[in-house]
Amino acid sequence: DHYLIHLVVSGKGIFEVGGRTWEVSEGDLFFARPSQLIRYTADEQQPWEYSWVGFNGACAHKLAAQLPFTDDAPVHHTSDPDGMRAALNNIYSSRGLQPQDEAAMVGYLYLFIAALMRETSAGKPHTASSSSQYVLNAIKYIQFNYSHDISIDDVAKSVGVSRSHLYRVFMLNVGKSPIDYLTEYRINEACKLLRAGSLSIAEVAVSVGFFDQFYFSRVFKRAKGVPPSKYFAAQQDADPASPAQL
Repeated sequence: DHYLIHLVVSGKGIFEVGGRTWEVSEGDLFFARPSQLIRYTADEQQPWEYSWVGFNGACAHKLAAQLPFTDDAPVHHTSDPDGMRAALNNIYSSRGLQPQDEAAMVGYLYLFIAALMRETSAGKPHTASSSSQYVLNAIKYIQFNYSHDISIDDVAKSVGVSRSHLYRVFMLNVGKSPIDYLTEYRINEACKLLRAGSLSIAEVAVSVGFFDQFYFSRVFKRAKGVPPSKYFAAQQDADPASPAQL
């Protein structure tokens, strides 16, 4: 029956709530309400370290409503990870059995919540414009680099945000995840090359950033309903100006 806030100090992991999954990494805070079923696990390659705090009470609901979390976005990337960690450490260090210890813990908890509330207020006037700019910069990076072996981590680093934050702003502004956008862009570029007819399927795959032809064929078929070989043949048959029909 507590509100829970976790701060990822290093590494990364997965946070699941309400049937949805978020990737979280250093600087991300994730939030759970009382009675919510949640699950969180560390990444196998880069296991995380996190700090957390739980709170309840008569004012808890009112305070939680002013934090930078919603049911649709229970993850927030803090602009001051060191400050947030220090605030949580102050809560931990004040633990004790004396009345003044409890008072100190509550006081530091309020300071931590106040810091989160300031981020909520500071972010509101610029949230839409800043998130749109992140997405535009990410799209530019993808369009210039899709033919290389890039990952979503590379895209996130290029615009200066965490992978989880990039996911959130992409879903908000584009309606799809960054990996879905990258894959869709690569497949659309592959279609252009297949229609041109000057490259083999293996060459097309490499040209759009797929370095395994068989994986490319599976992804292409999933996106277009047919493998690239059939797509190529259909385009050539349908082209009234193709050399075979002149």
